[in-house]
Amino acid sequence: MSSSGNSERSRARAHDPLAWLAPPVFVVIWATGFIVARLVAPDAEPLTFLSLRYALVIAVLALAAVALGAAWPRTIAGWRDGLVAGMLLHGAYVGGVFWAVAHGLPAGIAALVAGLQPLITAVLVIPLLGERVPRRRWLGILVGFAGALLVILPRLGIGTGAVIPPVPLGVALLGVVGMTLGTIWQKRTAGAVDLRTNAVVQYCGALAATLPIALLLEDGRIVYTTAVVVGLAWAVFGLSIGAISLLLVLIRRGAVAGVASLLFLVPPCSAVMAYALFGETLAPVQMLGMAVAATGVALASRS
Repeated sequence: MSSSGNSERSRARAHDPLAWLAPPVFVVIWATGFIVARLVAPDAEPLTFLSLRYALVIAVLALAAVALGAAWPRTIAGWRDGLVAGMLLHGAYVGGVFWAVAHGLPAGIAALVAGLQPLITAVLVIPLLGERVPRRRWLGILVGFAGALLVILPRLGIGTGAVIPPVPLGVALLGVVGMTLGTIWQKRTAGAVDLRTNAVVQYCGALAATLPIALLLEDGRIVYTTAVVVGLAWAVFGLSIGAISLLLVLIRRGAVAGVASLLFLVPPCSAVMAYALFGETLAPVQMLGMAVAATGVALASRS
């Protein structure tokens, strides 16, 4: 594409509030997922909680889509593509991370595993999407991962003799791979779909992936404490509707590798939230990591 074409697109984005507002809002909302997981863990089994969350999201979004007259998929392939994206983006990733943390994987290790997602994405978009990843973006991805690693370094328990449970670690890693594949699948198949009804279909896929495992492995325990009710409400409206809607818009409007690099800012943002809400301290190395991660995202996201 010519430099004049790039300049015109850059000027258009500069005058589009969504272009510069959506990424930071998405990062802040997405980072609250770790806070919700910590908030509800003592009183709700992870997959049971997620199944209830997905069912409520389906009900809310379906009613909204019908009220707004949104177009539903007209072909079997349209329904299939949305279901597959939901199984990967929400069922595999969110379910895998929630289950892993609930079964002994330290939150710092989970965040580090999640930090691999932009790296995996940058590798896979080349053969699967034919998307060229410029050297500047590769540099930004590597710098961003280094920053995210610095942020969670004090939480890794290095030198304490703690053993990382292999099964939860493997489940979390599979979940991150699932999110990467789901992001790529969404980019390939959902270029012209109505995002409102596509989100409903996605959460049907997520529920289809999560509920059978919850029924098989869990007892359905949810104690409706204040923390669980507040966490569930935010998970439905803030995370599942707000953050995922922004993610789908960002995927449609931008390069997948660049969008994925935003996730490097999630560990720093989560660390600040944990400091504010739970009194967790922030070490100097974590503050340095936040600056490094922000630099990496700026490099990776620059046109």
